[in-house]
Amino acid sequence: MKAVINGSLLLPDENGAFVVRESCAMLYETNIEGILSMEAFRPDMADEIYDAQGKYVSPGFIDVHIHGCVGHDTMDETPEALPAMRAFQAKSGVTGFLPTTMTYDMPRIHRALERIRYEMGKPGGARVLGAHMEGPFVSPQQKGAQSERFIQKADYAHLAGYEDVVRILTAAPETIEDFRFVEQCRAAGIILSIGHSTADYEAAMEAIERHDMRHITHLFNAQTGFHHRRPGIVGAAFDTDAVCELIADNVHTSPTAQRLAWHAKQGKHIVLITDALRACGLGDGESELGGQKVFVKGKLATLADGTIAGSVLAMNEGLRIFRENIGASIPEVVELVTKNPAEELGLYGNMGSLEKGKLADFTVFDEEFHIGYTVVNGEKLGDS
Repeated sequence: MKAVINGSLLLPDENGAFVVRESCAMLYETNIEGILSMEAFRPDMADEIYDAQGKYVSPGFIDVHIHGCVGHDTMDETPEALPAMRAFQAKSGVTGFLPTTMTYDMPRIHRALERIRYEMGKPGGARVLGAHMEGPFVSPQQKGAQSERFIQKADYAHLAGYEDVVRILTAAPETIEDFRFVEQCRAAGIILSIGHSTADYEAAMEAIERHDMRHITHLFNAQTGFHHRRPGIVGAAFDTDAVCELIADNVHTSPTAQRLAWHAKQGKHIVLITDALRACGLGDGESELGGQKVFVKGKLATLADGTIAGSVLAMNEGLRIFRENIGASIPEVVELVTKNPAEELGLYGNMGSLEKGKLADFTVFDEEFHIGYTVVNGEKLGDS
């Protein structure tokens, strides 16, 4: 048995909302075995004891949209790419993530999905929970950093055989000519997300309410924005319970946009993502995304033509920035990278909160979200 003691644990209250419980101990092996006060804890209860020294102990973070980090990318055809990403993610408090593919030719996307499948369930770093497939069913007019030459109409034949891997699929509703495609995705448990799309408000509302496309890829980016006479995809996102991804780096979304999203969604149905590319964790310089050169300076990563190309954001940094911008509490913002994504992915029974019986996936951090260490499946990783 192991224990983390003297922690300020983020625990769900009777209504499921996270609250801070101070001076707690948590017993665990591969799963959480119990949570108790420090007054009730005895040293003989555990063989290994870690002292959190009053820091926060939180469920491990979940990133549902990340392309790469530390010089590696989901699309890299090398065996070391995903293991290197898994190791770095643990250092930023992430215990589970969806490696995200780019708009490429289908054989290369399928090879990426095969590598992701191979990593699912393997020990040694943050868990690979499946894949987020971003494209190739997107709009050329809202392609962002996606390669236009590989864009195509939505066709379920390209997903057949990968239903156990693909958890989220970003698609533009206007690429879907036969909405049996949506029914097939839903039957396979694949979450369809609106993104890289020219859909207007009416088309977006139809996709959300009639066709159950209740996820929005990187809200505000590569989609029709809000105008008071043309509300666009952003307006539809605000007007429904669609789950909205947000990149809280103050580059993809300004502090004001982040606050507007927080208020419009009433603090609900938001998941923070990084959308990080291989340059994350490397500093300034030239990098690559989807076969295109990327230039990084500070927090900004762009293509040669100035198009923003993913982020260099680590998840713990995004949490700190978002909290500063909106003034919410630590428990409130942590829900956006734990409970919310776990519920949407149908994994909340096993992860996403600190409760007896759930996986021992957690992270320890201070008021500024500096990560002390991260535990995955009961194993301590990611010392900062």
